[in-house]
Amino acid sequence: MTDALYLTLTDAAVTDALGARMADALDAGMVIYLHGELGAGKTAFTRALLTALGAGERIKSPTYSLVESYDLPDGRRAWHLDLYRIADPGELEWLGLESLAEASALVLVEWPERGAGALPPADVVVQLDYQGAGRNIELRAQSARARAWLSRVPGEAAIS
Repeated sequence: MTDALYLTLTDAAVTDALGARMADALDAGMVIYLHGELGAGKTAFTRALLTALGAGERIKSPTYSLVESYDLPDGRRAWHLDLYRIADPGELEWLGLESLAEASALVLVEWPERGAGALPPADVVVQLDYQGAGRNIELRAQSARARAWLSRVPGEAAIS
């Protein structure tokens, strides 16, 4: 089983390819926390994964709405949260976050530290950092199901 993947995303096509590989390997719900500076690629990574899962072509950033939900073709639901504008985790109460605890749901959370204590625990923590014109991405498993999932995702050679 794999505890972490470290990859370099040289451009949008490579990010999309990683999303496709991860979607192919995903067979259960997952909670994914996304960390990185503004513009580091959190939404681009999320869009690549959701698009590959069949969420549609119009994947928008929930910067102002805070949360977007998507019905996936396999019957699961995906949630994309962007908590950048949250000042206190108590502000999340009115969003109905109890739906995020569904075992089959895919939950992707940008800026999860701003919702500490109000979010389900992460299965995977993603760290995105600038690397020249591209990005470095680290995907670190926090649960057994995440380790199993990451071990099914092909490495860098398969997506570059």
